[in-house]
Amino acid sequence: MTLRVAVVGSGPAGSSAAETLAKAGIETFLFERKLDNAKPCGGAIPLCMVSEFDLPQNIIDRRVRKMKMISPSDREVDINLDNEEEYIGMCRREVLDGFLRDRASKLGANLINATVHKLDIPTNKTDPYTIHYVDHTEGGAQGIAKTLKVDLIIGADGANSRIAKEIDAGDYNYAIAFQERIRLPEDKMLYYNDLAEMYVGDDVSTDFYAWVFPKYDHVAVGTGTMQVHKATIKQLQAGIRARAAKKLAGGKIIKVEAHPIPEHPRPRRVVGRVALVGDAAGYVTKSSGEGIYFAAKSGRMCAETIVEISNSGTRIPTESELKLYIKRWDKKYGLTYKVLDILQTVFYRSDATREAFVEMCADRDVQKLTFDSYLYKTVVPANPITQLKITAKTIGSLLRGNALAP
Repeated sequence: MTLRVAVVGSGPAGSSAAETLAKAGIETFLFERKLDNAKPCGGAIPLCMVSEFDLPQNIIDRRVRKMKMISPSDREVDINLDNEEEYIGMCRREVLDGFLRDRASKLGANLINATVHKLDIPTNKTDPYTIHYVDHTEGGAQGIAKTLKVDLIIGADGANSRIAKEIDAGDYNYAIAFQERIRLPEDKMLYYNDLAEMYVGDDVSTDFYAWVFPKYDHVAVGTGTMQVHKATIKQLQAGIRARAAKKLAGGKIIKVEAHPIPEHPRPRRVVGRVALVGDAAGYVTKSSGEGIYFAAKSGRMCAETIVEISNSGTRIPTESELKLYIKRWDKKYGLTYKVLDILQTVFYRSDATREAFVEMCADRDVQKLTFDSYLYKTVVPANPITQLKITAKTIGSLLRGNALAP
């Protein structure tokens, strides 16, 4: 037999999964509803992703080497990368996603421009799943109703995952990312050449942060928040526009975007022979709100597990075998998520704690630890003396900002 796997959704998670499966000779079907989709997203990728996922330099709009942290009282802290080889890559999601999707297709994944709307779930461990979908390749937006039988499904269809609903994977809390793409006059754009800005404060986000990230010919200006009411989101976006007003003067809005961001993993990420990855699984980190690398990584790890447990597609894996992917994921990244969850709870709960957070970021030891963990996705253990220094500085910052008060 040859294993047949459907991957629903072709963002970084789905395309990375489909590429890994196709390379192993497994019959792979990659479903994507909108081939020109551009998810609203800061678009920052860590340095390790460039090499690990073999990304060409031409899909990276900017190499950010300076980060400006701006506190509620407008105190600015500059964080600079000393090593000239290091940078944070800034991408447009339509460019990054398109590249990963095309590569998976060229390597043998069958790309289907379609909307998946229903699954028929088998009653035993070997019968196929039937996917009901509307094919947009024929019949345009209305499409033509079709079905496909497969042995395994990877749900990579984002925060509003249809696959997650079909397998009753459970719900999660979510935040909203709201973003305006603004084209700036040349002199203003020059300021953001290799610089990104993060703003914190109740006026720009009550539970995350706001950002100005440079892209190819514009900046992305946005906010993340768990306040999902439109009026509140508009108010917070007005806050970041006001805080950055002088730097954005003369800018023209070219696009407005909004999208849900999961707050924690779903209760069930593998049900039967269906696995969830990326946003569908809930793999966005607290504190930073980062998800691109973890999406791509989860797609690849899930697919690698499938290749292994199916003997390169010669047998149908069981649910318990497929859950090996979850065990591996949690072992590798579980602690990272917990630490960032604690950081968000401590530092984002009031303007006093945010002032303390920005003050702490002025410290070089803190900057090195933060950047190393972001760029390489490994929390490089500082030596014990440095670790003690960082802890003492953290407590000192919190005390000075009255941030340890309940």
